[in-house]
Amino acid sequence: MTVLIAGCGDLGTEAGLRFAAAGFSVLGWRRSPEKLPKQIAGQAVDLTGDLPRIPADTDVVVIAVAADQRTEEAYRAAYVTGTANVLDALERDGVEPRRILFVSSTAVYGDADGGEVDEETPARPASATGAVILEAEQLLHNRRPDAVVLRLSGIYGPGRTRLIDSVNAGTAVVPAGTQLTNRIHRDDAAAAIVHLTTRVSPPAPLYVGVDMEPVELAEVLGFLAAELGRGLPPAGDTSSSRGGNHRLSNRRLRATGFEFAYPTYREGYRAVLAGAGVRHP
Repeated sequence: MTVLIAGCGDLGTEAGLRFAAAGFSVLGWRRSPEKLPKQIAGQAVDLTGDLPRIPADTDVVVIAVAADQRTEEAYRAAYVTGTANVLDALERDGVEPRRILFVSSTAVYGDADGGEVDEETPARPASATGAVILEAEQLLHNRRPDAVVLRLSGIYGPGRTRLIDSVNAGTAVVPAGTQLTNRIHRDDAAAAIVHLTTRVSPPAPLYVGVDMEPVELAEVLGFLAAELGRGLPPAGDTSSSRGGNHRLSNRRLRATGFEFAYPTYREGYRAVLAGAGVRHP
């Protein structure tokens, strides 16, 4: 059976390698397929344009798109147009995969004043790009009510070292006030994609992908400073809370039997600092 990954970037590639290791044939659609590892058959595809034929034995479709700019137009092209085009191609070719999973973002949630947020929390995006992602989710579920949406929190991992770099460079600032952060290691995000599409039946229509410990940004920066042998970054005003002031819950995901390789930022960042894994180009 074939797994189609529409939008086979870093996260999609890591998921594809895991599907391949489980015995699936994996087809990756992206603009630069020559960058894919040999375990993934690549096709040069622009998801906003005409799409090639989909193999008849496609059992799982993962839509893992990413906008090339942080603008509403770029997000609409990637998330809404891209998703609609994949669904159109499935209908055109008469392919009915057993499972479709859409990689979404917890950016669809707004500020919860430090409260807990889960799958039952109403999505109220605080940004135009978050609203576009929510629109893509709704489009998908309107056309495929059985599809799975996985809303991922901030992804970190190999090559995703923004916080580490800021501490090393001395540019990190500890927020003067409360600033909660929610994250998931890239490898756990990829493992959750495989888990929800191959080991959960029937899955719920929506899952939040976040690790076991939402935490204050100040605590994470202090941890990284200690691991790097640096002084604690100074306190000061920061421009914004990137992820919204809330604590995301992963209870529904864990209830499926999913287990985290990196349950908190401590294990995950230590692995990054030790050079574990690579970021896929």
